[in-house]
Amino acid sequence: MRASTTVAFVGDLMLGRGVGAALSNGSPARIWGDTLPILTSSAAVIANLECPITSHDQEWRDGWKAFRFRADARAIDALRAANVRAVNLANNHILDFEERGLLQTLEHLDTAAIAHVGAGRDCEHAMRPAVLELPGLRLGLIGVTDNMPEFAASPRRPGTAYMSIRSDAAALGVVRLLVQELRRAGAELVVLSVHWGPNLRIWPPARFRDFARQATELGVDVVHGHSAHLFQGVEIHNGAVILYDTGDFMNDYWIFPFVRTDRSFIFLLELVQGRMRRLRLVPIRLEPARVSLARGCEAAAIMRCMRRRCMALGTQPAPSAMGMEVAVDAASNLSGPRWKFNEPADWALSAGYP
Repeated sequence: MRASTTVAFVGDLMLGRGVGAALSNGSPARIWGDTLPILTSSAAVIANLECPITSHDQEWRDGWKAFRFRADARAIDALRAANVRAVNLANNHILDFEERGLLQTLEHLDTAAIAHVGAGRDCEHAMRPAVLELPGLRLGLIGVTDNMPEFAASPRRPGTAYMSIRSDAAALGVVRLLVQELRRAGAELVVLSVHWGPNLRIWPPARFRDFARQATELGVDVVHGHSAHLFQGVEIHNGAVILYDTGDFMNDYWIFPFVRTDRSFIFLLELVQGRMRRLRLVPIRLEPARVSLARGCEAAAIMRCMRRRCMALGTQPAPSAMGMEVAVDAASNLSGPRWKFNEPADWALSAGYP
Protein backbone atom coordinates (compact mmCIF):
# COMPACT_ATOMS: atom_id res chain seq x y z
CA MET A 1 0.00 0.00 0.00
CA ARG A 2 1.34 3.43 -0.94
CA ALA A 3 1.84 5.98 1.81
CA SER A 4 -0.19 9.17 1.91
CA THR A 5 1.04 12.18 -0.05
CA THR A 6 0.50 15.88 0.63
CA VAL A 7 0.73 18.52 -2.10
CA ALA A 8 0.83 22.21 -1.07
CA PHE A 9 -0.76 24.90 -3.22
CA VAL A 10 -0.01 28.60 -2.67
CA GLY A 11 -0.80 31.76 -4.60
CA ASP A 12 1.34 34.43 -6.23
CA LEU A 13 5.09 34.65 -5.61
CA MET A 14 6.64 37.99 -6.53
CA LEU A 15 10.34 37.67 -5.70
CA GLY A 16 11.72 40.97 -7.03
CA ARG A 17 12.11 44.49 -5.61
CA GLY A 18 11.98 44.36 -1.81
CA VAL A 19 11.94 40.57 -1.73
CA GLY A 20 15.11 40.54 -3.82
CA ALA A 21 16.73 42.96 -1.38
CA ALA A 22 15.78 40.67 1.53
CA LEU A 23 17.29 37.69 -0.28
CA SER A 24 20.57 39.57 -0.71
CA ASN A 25 20.83 40.12 3.05
CA GLY A 26 20.31 36.66 4.44
CA SER A 27 19.44 33.03 3.96
CA PRO A 28 16.99 32.30 1.12
CA ALA A 29 14.90 30.35 3.64
CA ARG A 30 14.40 33.34 5.92
CA ILE A 31 11.64 34.99 3.89
CA TRP A 32 9.38 31.96 4.41
CA GLY A 33 9.37 32.37 8.18
CA ASP A 34 7.58 29.72 10.23
CA THR A 35 5.66 28.44 7.19
CA LEU A 36 8.84 26.66 6.08
CA PRO A 37 8.31 23.38 8.01
CA ILE A 38 4.86 23.00 6.44
CA LEU A 39 6.18 23.71 2.95
CA THR A 40 9.16 21.39 3.21
CA SER A 41 7.18 18.53 4.75
CA SER A 42 4.89 18.33 1.72
CA ALA A 43 5.80 16.29 -1.33
CA ALA A 44 5.79 19.46 -3.43
CA VAL A 45 4.75 23.09 -3.38
CA ILE A 46 2.99 24.41 -6.48
CA ALA A 47 2.78 28.19 -6.97
CA ASN A 48 2.26 30.98 -9.48
CA LEU A 49 5.55 32.74 -10.24
CA GLU A 50 4.56 36.38 -10.68
CA CYS A 51 7.85 37.67 -12.09
CA PRO A 52 10.59 36.63 -14.49
CA ILE A 53 13.94 35.56 -13.06
CA THR A 54 16.38 37.39 -15.29
CA SER A 55 19.33 39.74 -15.51
CA HIS A 56 17.84 41.36 -18.62
CA ASP A 57 16.96 44.94 -17.69
CA GLN A 58 15.01 46.11 -20.73
CA GLU A 59 11.34 46.54 -19.81
CA TRP A 60 8.47 45.44 -22.04
CA ARG A 61 7.27 48.60 -23.84
CA ASP A 62 4.77 47.37 -26.42
CA GLY A 63 1.84 48.76 -24.43
CA TRP A 64 0.82 50.43 -21.21
CA LYS A 65 1.55 48.62 -17.97
CA ALA A 66 1.44 49.96 -14.41
CA PHE A 67 3.96 47.58 -12.79
CA ARG A 68 6.87 45.52 -14.06
CA PHE A 69 8.62 42.98 -11.85
CA ARG A 70 11.76 40.88 -12.11
CA ALA A 71 13.91 38.84 -9.76
CA ASP A 72 17.55 37.87 -9.96
CA ALA A 73 19.02 34.38 -9.79
CA ARG A 74 18.86 34.31 -5.98
CA ALA A 75 15.11 33.76 -6.36
CA ILE A 76 15.87 30.21 -7.50
CA ASP A 77 17.50 29.49 -4.13
CA ALA A 78 14.40 30.84 -2.39
CA LEU A 79 12.13 28.60 -4.46
CA ARG A 80 14.24 25.56 -3.70
CA ALA A 81 14.37 26.41 0.01
CA ALA A 82 10.55 26.45 0.09
CA ASN A 83 10.25 23.10 -1.74
CA VAL A 84 8.63 24.75 -4.76
CA ARG A 85 8.73 21.92 -7.28
CA ALA A 86 6.57 23.46 -10.00
CA VAL A 87 5.40 26.91 -11.02
CA ASN A 88 2.79 28.36 -13.33
CA LEU A 89 4.24 31.04 -15.63
CA ALA A 90 1.02 31.92 -17.44
CA ASN A 91 0.35 35.36 -15.99
CA ASN A 92 0.49 39.09 -16.66
CA HIS A 93 4.08 39.65 -15.44
CA ILE A 94 6.22 36.88 -16.87
CA LEU A 95 7.15 39.00 -19.95
CA ASP A 96 7.64 42.23 -18.00
CA PHE A 97 11.26 42.18 -19.18
CA GLU A 98 10.62 41.08 -22.72
CA GLU A 99 10.98 37.70 -24.34
CA ARG A 100 14.59 37.44 -23.29
CA GLY A 101 13.52 37.72 -19.66
CA LEU A 102 11.13 34.81 -20.11
CA LEU A 103 13.73 32.67 -21.86
CA GLN A 104 16.25 33.28 -19.06
CA THR A 105 13.56 32.31 -16.56
CA LEU A 106 13.03 29.01 -18.33
CA GLU A 107 16.78 28.36 -18.26
CA HIS A 108 17.02 29.07 -14.53
CA LEU A 109 14.07 26.82 -13.72
CA ASP A 110 15.35 23.99 -15.91
CA THR A 111 18.79 24.15 -14.30
CA ALA A 112 17.18 23.96 -10.85
CA ALA A 113 14.88 21.08 -11.93
CA ILE A 114 11.77 23.14 -11.10
CA ALA A 115 8.94 22.18 -13.44
CA HIS A 116 7.09 24.97 -15.21
CA VAL A 117 3.97 25.35 -17.32
CA GLY A 118 2.07 28.15 -18.98
CA ALA A 119 4.83 29.88 -20.97
CA GLY A 120 7.45 28.86 -23.48
CA ARG A 121 9.49 29.71 -26.54
CA ASP A 122 6.44 29.29 -28.79
CA CYS A 123 2.75 28.47 -28.43
CA GLU A 124 3.33 24.71 -28.55
CA HIS A 125 5.78 24.84 -25.65
CA ALA A 126 3.65 27.35 -23.74
CA MET A 127 0.68 24.97 -23.73
CA ARG A 128 2.76 21.87 -22.98
CA PRO A 129 1.82 20.28 -19.62
CA ALA A 130 4.33 18.90 -17.13
CA VAL A 131 4.49 15.67 -15.13
CA LEU A 132 5.97 15.59 -11.62
CA GLU A 133 7.16 12.34 -10.09
CA LEU A 134 6.38 12.64 -6.39
CA PRO A 135 6.58 10.04 -3.61
CA GLY A 136 3.49 7.90 -4.10
CA LEU A 137 2.03 10.13 -6.81
CA ARG A 138 2.48 11.13 -10.45
CA LEU A 139 1.08 14.65 -10.83
CA GLY A 140 0.17 16.33 -14.12
CA LEU A 141 0.14 20.13 -14.36
CA ILE A 142 -1.42 22.49 -16.91
CA GLY A 143 -0.99 26.30 -16.87
CA VAL A 144 -3.12 28.94 -18.63
CA THR A 145 -4.10 32.60 -18.22
CA ASP A 146 -6.73 35.03 -19.49
CA ASN A 147 -4.56 38.03 -18.53
CA MET A 148 -2.49 40.15 -20.95
CA PRO A 149 -3.31 38.80 -24.42
CA GLU A 150 -0.33 40.89 -25.57
CA PHE A 151 1.90 38.29 -23.85
CA ALA A 152 0.38 35.32 -25.69
CA ALA A 153 2.83 32.99 -27.40
CA SER A 154 2.62 32.45 -31.15
CA PRO A 155 4.14 29.81 -33.45
CA ARG A 156 7.26 31.99 -33.77
CA ARG A 157 7.25 34.06 -30.59
CA PRO A 158 7.81 33.21 -26.91
CA GLY A 159 4.97 33.98 -24.54
CA THR A 160 2.19 32.65 -22.37
CA ALA A 161 -0.52 30.03 -22.76
CA TYR A 162 -3.34 32.51 -23.22
CA MET A 163 -6.93 31.27 -23.07
CA SER A 164 -10.19 33.18 -22.95
CA ILE A 165 -12.15 31.69 -20.04
CA ARG A 166 -15.43 30.52 -21.48
CA SER A 167 -17.43 27.32 -21.51
CA ASP A 168 -17.48 26.64 -25.23
CA ALA A 169 -16.21 23.78 -27.34
CA ALA A 170 -12.95 25.54 -28.26
CA ALA A 171 -11.75 26.36 -24.74
CA LEU A 172 -12.96 23.13 -23.16
CA GLY A 173 -11.60 21.14 -26.09
CA VAL A 174 -8.09 22.36 -25.27
CA VAL A 175 -8.54 21.30 -21.65
CA ARG A 176 -9.83 17.88 -22.72
CA LEU A 177 -6.83 17.27 -24.99
CA LEU A 178 -4.32 18.29 -22.31
CA VAL A 179 -5.99 16.11 -19.68
CA GLN A 180 -5.94 13.15 -22.07
CA GLU A 181 -2.24 13.74 -22.77
CA LEU A 182 -1.46 13.73 -19.05
CA ARG A 183 -3.52 10.60 -18.40
CA ARG A 184 -1.66 8.81 -21.19
CA ALA A 185 1.57 9.86 -19.45
CA GLY A 186 0.32 8.16 -16.29
CA ALA A 187 -0.77 11.22 -14.29
CA GLU A 188 -2.91 10.18 -11.33
CA LEU A 189 -3.71 13.75 -10.27
CA VAL A 190 -4.31 16.46 -12.89
CA VAL A 191 -3.98 20.10 -11.81
CA LEU A 192 -5.11 23.09 -13.89
CA SER A 193 -3.29 26.21 -12.69
CA VAL A 194 -5.08 29.28 -14.03
CA HIS A 195 -4.24 32.96 -13.60
CA TRP A 196 -7.60 34.56 -14.27
CA GLY A 197 -9.68 37.65 -13.79
CA PRO A 198 -9.03 41.14 -12.47
CA ASN A 199 -7.56 42.13 -9.12
CA LEU A 200 -9.38 42.48 -5.80
CA ARG A 201 -12.45 40.34 -6.36
CA ILE A 202 -13.69 38.24 -3.46
CA TRP A 203 -16.06 36.07 -5.53
CA PRO A 204 -15.42 34.12 -8.74
CA PRO A 205 -17.71 35.28 -11.56
CA ALA A 206 -20.30 32.89 -12.96
CA ARG A 207 -18.33 32.15 -16.13
CA PHE A 208 -15.29 31.12 -14.07
CA ARG A 209 -17.43 28.81 -11.98
CA ASP A 210 -18.97 27.27 -15.10
CA PHE A 211 -15.53 26.81 -16.70
CA ALA A 212 -13.99 25.29 -13.55
CA ARG A 213 -16.83 22.84 -13.02
CA GLN A 214 -16.79 21.72 -16.63
CA ALA A 215 -13.01 21.35 -16.51
CA THR A 216 -13.37 18.97 -13.57
CA GLU A 217 -15.98 17.00 -15.50
CA LEU A 218 -13.36 16.59 -18.24
CA GLY A 219 -10.90 15.05 -15.79
CA VAL A 220 -9.18 17.94 -13.98
CA ASP A 221 -8.81 16.98 -10.31
CA VAL A 222 -7.68 20.35 -8.92
CA VAL A 223 -8.25 23.86 -10.25
CA HIS A 224 -5.52 26.06 -8.80
CA GLY A 225 -6.70 29.64 -9.30
CA HIS A 226 -4.85 32.91 -8.66
CA SER A 227 -4.71 36.55 -9.81
CA ALA A 228 -7.10 38.49 -7.55
CA HIS A 229 -4.54 39.04 -4.74
CA LEU A 230 -7.37 37.92 -2.42
CA PHE A 231 -8.33 34.40 -1.47
CA GLN A 232 -11.71 33.15 -2.67
CA GLY A 233 -13.84 30.24 -1.57
CA VAL A 234 -13.22 26.54 -2.16
CA GLU A 235 -15.69 24.31 -3.96
CA ILE A 236 -15.85 20.51 -4.15
CA HIS A 237 -17.50 19.50 -7.43
CA ASN A 238 -18.01 15.83 -8.24
CA GLY A 239 -15.06 14.88 -6.07
CA ALA A 240 -12.72 17.50 -7.57
CA VAL A 241 -11.24 20.49 -5.72
CA ILE A 242 -11.69 24.03 -7.06
CA LEU A 243 -9.48 26.68 -5.43
CA TYR A 244 -10.96 29.72 -7.14
CA ASP A 245 -8.18 32.01 -5.90
CA THR A 246 -5.30 31.21 -3.59
CA GLY A 247 -4.36 34.87 -3.04
CA ASP A 248 -0.80 36.09 -2.53
CA PHE A 249 2.01 34.26 -0.76
CA MET A 250 5.16 36.41 -1.15
CA ASN A 251 5.59 40.02 -2.25
CA ASP A 252 6.53 43.52 -1.13
CA TYR A 253 3.22 45.15 -2.05
CA TRP A 254 1.55 48.05 -0.33
CA ILE A 255 -1.59 46.94 1.52
CA PHE A 256 -4.77 48.56 0.26
CA PRO A 257 -6.87 50.26 2.96
CA PHE A 258 -9.67 47.91 4.07
CA VAL A 259 -8.66 45.26 1.51
CA ARG A 260 -6.60 42.56 3.21
CA THR A 261 -4.34 41.34 0.45
CA ASP A 262 -1.91 40.41 3.24
CA ARG A 263 -3.91 37.35 4.32
CA SER A 264 -4.34 33.95 2.71
CA PHE A 265 -3.71 30.23 3.25
CA ILE A 266 -1.46 27.32 2.48
CA PHE A 267 -3.77 24.80 0.82
CA LEU A 268 -2.64 21.26 1.70
CA LEU A 269 -4.19 18.49 -0.35
CA GLU A 270 -3.83 15.06 1.23
CA LEU A 271 -4.02 11.93 -0.91
CA VAL A 272 -4.05 8.27 0.06
CA GLN A 273 -3.19 5.71 -2.61
CA GLY A 274 -3.46 8.47 -5.19
CA ARG A 275 -7.00 9.47 -4.13
CA MET A 276 -7.82 12.87 -2.65
CA ARG A 277 -9.04 12.62 0.94
CA ARG A 278 -9.03 16.08 2.48
CA LEU A 279 -7.93 19.66 1.97
CA ARG A 280 -6.38 21.46 4.91
CA LEU A 281 -6.30 25.27 4.95
CA VAL A 282 -3.56 26.86 7.06
CA PRO A 283 -4.02 30.64 7.53
CA ILE A 284 -1.03 32.87 6.82
CA ARG A 285 -0.19 36.56 6.93
CA LEU A 286 2.12 38.54 4.66
CA GLU A 287 4.51 41.32 5.53
CA PRO A 288 6.77 42.99 2.98
CA ALA A 289 9.23 40.29 1.87
CA ARG A 290 8.11 37.80 4.53
CA VAL A 291 5.30 35.34 5.20
CA SER A 292 4.32 33.74 8.50
CA LEU A 293 1.60 31.62 10.04
CA ALA A 294 -1.37 33.65 11.27
CA ARG A 295 -2.19 33.16 14.93
CA GLY A 296 -4.76 34.11 17.53
CA CYS A 297 -7.43 36.62 16.64
CA GLU A 298 -5.95 37.25 13.22
CA ALA A 299 -6.12 33.58 12.27
CA ALA A 300 -9.69 33.41 13.54
CA ALA A 301 -10.68 36.42 11.40
CA ILE A 302 -9.10 34.93 8.28
CA MET A 303 -10.90 31.63 8.84
CA ARG A 304 -14.26 33.31 9.47
CA CYS A 305 -13.94 35.08 6.16
CA MET A 306 -13.00 31.90 4.31
CA ARG A 307 -15.86 30.00 5.92
CA ARG A 308 -18.38 32.53 4.59
CA ARG A 309 -16.87 32.41 1.09
CA CYS A 310 -16.82 28.59 1.10
CA MET A 311 -20.40 28.25 2.31
CA ALA A 312 -21.58 30.46 -0.54
CA LEU A 313 -20.14 27.78 -2.83
CA GLY A 314 -21.75 24.90 -0.97
CA THR A 315 -18.66 23.92 1.03
CA GLN A 316 -18.67 23.47 4.80
CA PRO A 317 -15.14 23.70 6.26
CA ALA A 318 -14.52 22.12 9.65
CA PRO A 319 -12.06 23.27 12.33
CA SER A 320 -8.74 21.46 12.47
CA ALA A 321 -5.55 21.64 14.50
CA MET A 322 -3.82 23.72 11.84
CA GLY A 323 -6.78 25.85 10.80
CA MET A 324 -9.62 24.41 8.70
CA GLU A 325 -10.21 21.35 6.59
CA VAL A 326 -12.61 20.12 3.92
CA ALA A 327 -13.21 16.45 3.23
CA VAL A 328 -13.10 15.75 -0.49
CA ASP A 329 -16.35 13.80 -0.74
CA ALA A 330 -19.95 14.78 -1.36
CA ALA A 331 -21.18 13.80 2.10
CA SER A 332 -19.03 16.42 3.81
CA ASN A 333 -20.38 19.35 1.84
CA LEU A 334 -23.66 21.15 1.42
CA SER A 335 -26.01 20.30 -1.42
CA GLY A 336 -25.17 23.42 -3.43
CA PRO A 337 -24.54 27.16 -3.23
CA ARG A 338 -26.67 28.75 -0.55
CA TRP A 339 -27.27 31.97 -2.48
CA LYS A 340 -26.67 33.47 -5.85
CA PHE A 341 -23.81 35.88 -6.37
CA ASN A 342 -24.58 39.49 -7.18
CA GLU A 343 -22.09 39.85 -10.02
CA PRO A 344 -22.03 43.69 -10.22
CA ALA A 345 -21.33 43.85 -6.49
CA ASP A 346 -18.45 41.39 -6.58
CA TRP A 347 -15.72 44.05 -6.34
CA ALA A 348 -13.91 43.71 -3.04
CA LEU A 349 -13.94 47.36 -2.08
CA SER A 350 -14.99 46.38 1.42
CA ALA A 351 -13.07 43.15 1.71
CA GLY A 352 -11.92 43.78 5.25
CA TYR A 353 -12.56 41.46 8.15
CA PRO A 354 -14.88 42.05 11.10
